[in-house]
Amino acid sequence: MAQLSDDCFAFGGQLMSVDQAAALIAERVSPVTDAEAVPLHAARGRVLTAPLLAPGPLPPFFNSAVDGYAFAHAGGGEMRLPLAGRVAAGRPAAPLAPGTAMRIFTGAPMPAGADTVMMQEDAALDGQTLLLPAGLKRGANCRPAGEDVAMGAQALAAGTRLGPAEIGLAAALGLAALGCTRLLRVGVFSTGDELAAPGSALAPAQTYDSNRFTLLALLAGLPVQATDLGILPDEPTATADALARAAAGHDLLLTSGGVSTGEEDHVRAAIEGAGSLVFWRLAVKPGRPAAMGVVAGTPVLGLPGNPVAAVVCFLHLARPLILRLAGAAPETLPRFPAIADFGHRKKLGRREYLRVRLRRDGTQLLAEKFGREGAGLLTSLTETQAFCELPEEMVALSPGQAVLVLPFIGLF
Repeated sequence: MAQLSDDCFAFGGQLMSVDQAAALIAERVSPVTDAEAVPLHAARGRVLTAPLLAPGPLPPFFNSAVDGYAFAHAGGGEMRLPLAGRVAAGRPAAPLAPGTAMRIFTGAPMPAGADTVMMQEDAALDGQTLLLPAGLKRGANCRPAGEDVAMGAQALAAGTRLGPAEIGLAAALGLAALGCTRLLRVGVFSTGDELAAPGSALAPAQTYDSNRFTLLALLAGLPVQATDLGILPDEPTATADALARAAAGHDLLLTSGGVSTGEEDHVRAAIEGAGSLVFWRLAVKPGRPAAMGVVAGTPVLGLPGNPVAAVVCFLHLARPLILRLAGAAPETLPRFPAIADFGHRKKLGRREYLRVRLRRDGTQLLAEKFGREGAGLLTSLTETQAFCELPEEMVALSPGQAVLVLPFIGLF
């Protein structure tokens, strides 16, 4: 289990910027060191614990990149060469007789004595004689051994989060399993007597809990083993006891709700009473009422109760913390330029995330603000495609102004 000291973050201010929070996480959280061998079919999203050094060259031998004719280059002029044999992929090649050419197919080993391949589309045949036009460079249409990765070279760095391309590269190098950080144990709570589990009957004044399921779905794309810990009641002792019990068996706890200033918000006080409060409130909208602390050595993130605010804080706090704990290299949230087709005013010193629809107008990507305000509107996420990020120093946005957007497809 990850163990942090109660004062490992030690931030003195009351209102923390998003960048300050990310910097503290990067600087003061130590990764989990437990490792395990993970078969390739189960490795997507996992994090390499050590550099992957190529056990052999890739490709492993000199081969043809196209279907065509292999021959020995002789200055690049026109040539007439008799055909002498053929070599297919997966078959050994006989040596090339001097002054001849050989039919060859993509991926087949180059015959000894050949160094160039003419694509079949560019070659001409006169019976069994190959007519080669002038101008082809030596080594054309060939793949030398080790062209992709040399033997012993670093193919993947430690901390790489494995995706389809990385897994494919490991397979091409002949590896069936990779050494990865073990899955982090992350527990997820919702809080509030007003919440009911989906599928149950609603009592008077209750709504169905959505945040827990949104967070569990967001966690599914990260190297974690997530546990649904249910709903915490609006009772301080029960909240504190539940956090203390869960901290003993998890690397990270996530809660939503209960971190604002209301009399029935008990999560912040429970964190502070059982361990230490790192910070309370971010300079971000939506998402200001967020709390972070350490309980029995386990980091606890108290996310806002409003659904959109919970997502924003997850992306800026939980995601980088999980990647850091897993030993992954830092991953910046993907941002793309767009043009705002709306105006907006905001508070100086606070970062804002507006939900926007994206559409093309010729070569421009336009961002159109969702028509309703409110961090509790789940449809503002289902009916938009991105967050528009307005930096701390901005106070007014004008139509036609350049902005950065974070598309959901790269976040969720």
